[in-house]
Amino acid sequence: MDTRRRLAAIGDQLDESLGVRRQEARAVLSPVPQQRDIGRSPLRNVGRLDPDQVIPDPDQPRTEFAEEALERLARSIRDKGQLSPIRVRWSAGAGKWIIVAGERRWRATQRAGLTTIDCYFHEQALSESQILEEQLIENCLREDLQPLEEARAFEKLMELNGWNAKQLAEAIRVHPSKVSRVLCLLKLPSAIQQQVASGEISARSAYEISKLSDKAAQQRLAASAGGGELTHRQIADKVRQRRGKRKAGPRTIKRSFIAENGWKVVVSSRKRGSYHDMEQALCQALQEVRHYIDNGVQLY
Repeated sequence: MDTRRRLAAIGDQLDESLGVRRQEARAVLSPVPQQRDIGRSPLRNVGRLDPDQVIPDPDQPRTEFAEEALERLARSIRDKGQLSPIRVRWSAGAGKWIIVAGERRWRATQRAGLTTIDCYFHEQALSESQILEEQLIENCLREDLQPLEEARAFEKLMELNGWNAKQLAEAIRVHPSKVSRVLCLLKLPSAIQQQVASGEISARSAYEISKLSDKAAQQRLAASAGGGELTHRQIADKVRQRRGKRKAGPRTIKRSFIAENGWKVVVSSRKRGSYHDMEQALCQALQEVRHYIDNGVQLY
């Protein structure tokens, strides 16, 4: 009898590992409030919910959703279905699932008229820092955040974890220079930040303006940029001039060659060209060297 029970237990374990469920078996959810499990599939933390069971995270960094982009996404979901699940966590206080990542998909799903939404359920509690980090990674990869939304989220995540810019970049998998550029926007006067938020000035141009230490000069340059009087390149040139730096010239092409006797020959040009142009220049130089040799000119 004991042997029979042991064999049955082993069979159940094999069935479970293969994903086979007996007809009489009942799926067991984690010990959570019953309200939490309404409409939820128990298999591998992925399932479907009624969109009304889901609410946005009030602290998520993204606050603006472009109508046109939402409508495009809704049409795509209507035609092809939801291609990737949103990520949600349970809130006992709200009695609903709160979105960790995927609010835009949740909004578009409702517009598309779907009665359920695919979700990935976070079983374990997430800290404020972990939630914000997930949201940032999601939005940065999708390039969904507005520049100032991104800057404030970067700043908050650094404060929560005591990180510097390099540590933040490593955590959210972006280049450190991106973090530095984005954070510079928060140092600008509020009037210029408003111009960035409204799209009057691009984030790239605002970053150039932030290099000026004089706030009045920043505002004058921002006014010219916002009025359409200056291109991004012109703004960058004016900032360089005010900071005492020369305007960036054309890139120098440079090639070096080491001869067997130890001599090093360097060829450079500020003009764009080809190796044929380089060969022509070297031939002319060689003719001049031969002229020196023929006339007995000493190098030293």
